[in-house]
Amino acid sequence: MFDIKEEAKKLLSQMTLEEKASQMLHCSPAIKRLNIPAYNWWNEALHGVARAGTATVFPQAIALAAAFDTEMLYKAADIISTEGRAKYHAFSDSGDRDIYKGLTFWSPNINIFRDPRWGRGHETYGEDPYLTSQMGAAFIKGLQGGDRNSLKTAACAKHFAVHSGPESQRHSFNAVVDDYDLWNTYLAAFETAVTEAGVEGVMGAYNRTNGEPCCGSKTLLTDILRGKWGFDGYVPSDCWAVKDFHEAHMVTATAVDSAALAVSNGCDVNCGTMFGYVLSAVSEGKLTEEQIDAAVLHLITCRMRLGMLGAPEIKKYANIPYEAVDCKEHNEFNLEAARSGIVLLKNDGTLPLSFEKYKTIGVIGPNANSRRSLDGNYQGTASRYITTLEGITQAADENGARVIYSEGCHLYKDRTNWLSLSDDRMSEAVITAKHSDIIILCMGLDSDLEGEEGDAGNEFSSGDKLNLDLPGRQQALLEAVKKAAGEKPVILVLMSGSALSVTWADKNLNGIVQAFYPGSRGGTAIADILFGKVSPSGKLPVTFYNSTEDLPDFCDYSMENRTYRYFKGDVLYPFGFGLTYSEFSVDDFSLSGDKKAVSVTVTNKGSISASEVIQIYAENSELKELRSLVGFSKVRLSAGETSAIIIPLSKNAFSRYDKNGDLIIINGTYKLSAGFCQPDDRSVGLYGVKPLEITVSL
Repeated sequence: MFDIKEEAKKLLSQMTLEEKASQMLHCSPAIKRLNIPAYNWWNEALHGVARAGTATVFPQAIALAAAFDTEMLYKAADIISTEGRAKYHAFSDSGDRDIYKGLTFWSPNINIFRDPRWGRGHETYGEDPYLTSQMGAAFIKGLQGGDRNSLKTAACAKHFAVHSGPESQRHSFNAVVDDYDLWNTYLAAFETAVTEAGVEGVMGAYNRTNGEPCCGSKTLLTDILRGKWGFDGYVPSDCWAVKDFHEAHMVTATAVDSAALAVSNGCDVNCGTMFGYVLSAVSEGKLTEEQIDAAVLHLITCRMRLGMLGAPEIKKYANIPYEAVDCKEHNEFNLEAARSGIVLLKNDGTLPLSFEKYKTIGVIGPNANSRRSLDGNYQGTASRYITTLEGITQAADENGARVIYSEGCHLYKDRTNWLSLSDDRMSEAVITAKHSDIIILCMGLDSDLEGEEGDAGNEFSSGDKLNLDLPGRQQALLEAVKKAAGEKPVILVLMSGSALSVTWADKNLNGIVQAFYPGSRGGTAIADILFGKVSPSGKLPVTFYNSTEDLPDFCDYSMENRTYRYFKGDVLYPFGFGLTYSEFSVDDFSLSGDKKAVSVTVTNKGSISASEVIQIYAENSELKELRSLVGFSKVRLSAGETSAIIIPLSKNAFSRYDKNGDLIIINGTYKLSAGFCQPDDRSVGLYGVKPLEITVSL
């Protein structure tokens, strides 16, 4: 029997120190005498195989989170890993071992989206630790397959830890956080990824946490990750993060010192060039060969788990045909995923739209015909994109309706053509509104505006948002179109990866749909929701606030007054909120005897088949949190159908982590709620159905 760890040790023993050190860079060279091919560790798969040509482009991670559906996310990740395998073997057969061509995917991003200004928040699964934990675990399992020693692909949870902006300061910032927030918010999803999902990689973050640079943190990498959690996979640095030790964090003096600090505390492979100095660190006595061995052993073991380096080839994965990439079946599921993550935020009864009633449809806005608003970042290249305009036009053509289109304004500038005067498309938008029976406004952001430092920016701050307003002239366009429309209905479709303060739209428009970045088939999915082919079932994985002024300082990493669990003010749309076209009820709510699950009966009382998300929240007046999500389940029911379901509860539903990261039962009286939204007044007022409640005493 092939013992991977023993075989990895044998291979390691045949390598010289120089050869070992060479393998610690993300672009690892070949060692021909040992039949070790070149390998580039850096690949991405956030919502599809990324940056290496054609692949199925799923909705962005935040949109996948909005589905509140772990089964769906597992299947999406399984499809991604299928395409990753097909592409890897085809590339390798062609002698192409370049960046973004390997099987080590540096995904998912399970940081907590603590502040809506953070540009990279749309890479995450939102603001809640439990939702993030469950979605992250499902994604990891889908990427890796069911056998840790026969990996389909290798997932990597990032960025460890306490990483969530600001982007402009990430290379030098010290995230100061107390023990309670560290363990109960920032680390929870990483623990699940390691101890329950068996993730193969964990990437360190750029920032410092409580003074230690994360990619060289003894506390995070040695004491917690490998010590407390027993992690036995590999740890890559974030890209060029190690050079920040001496250039930005100023915790070391030289590149040699930085490499030594990272390796000695558990960083195995450097995305960048700083580990080119590990040989110097050994010669200067700052690292030992044994420390190099420990790092390289993790890397060899990972590659063997993937069926490389003399390990038995995993035939069921190696034989996946290239034709699987971006195939029809994958994109049919892609469309399902896109539909399931769209959130209906407001509906006065206008939606779903009727082609019998509305024969001329005005489609207006900078995101209406934008492919960029479909993608999100860290994306692949789809063989076909369907924009919102194209999706609506196709539906209209099939039903004998007419679409009139106007861009209306630039996404963030005051004109679409630099030779024109400002608002150069505004009059066309007004004319379009006057000549339409109903108007669909497509607004928001795209990943050129919000995203990673260096990838996004313009007038915003290195990819972060300065505020939560619609950028550029979008608000002016919205108001002008509404005025021109008169009594005709106006629907807003928001495409963004984060919360926007659309308070005016909420008060003045007939309907609002949050589509996030819905992937390459997003336009069809949006049209399917608007025209009632599918009932919306997405829920917000983040809070929509009324204003940036309601938020703490961006650089304050305390969770006080952040996210639905701690925010004490009024919000526009709460976490967990989302409407449907049907009507659901929940009954027979009870807690199991071991307090590890609840049971409920759910009924679709409407006249159409639809899906809903049952959400379980726990409250205890003795806790810091106002309430916490402790269970959820997506149910799909035909009209009139009733189903009894059992929902497992979070392991910390009645517990919290102490300063040592140990779960401690918190005694007292808990209020558990079961419904389709949070039990707060704003959520109940918007949704219209109050969750059921039971009391539990510990």
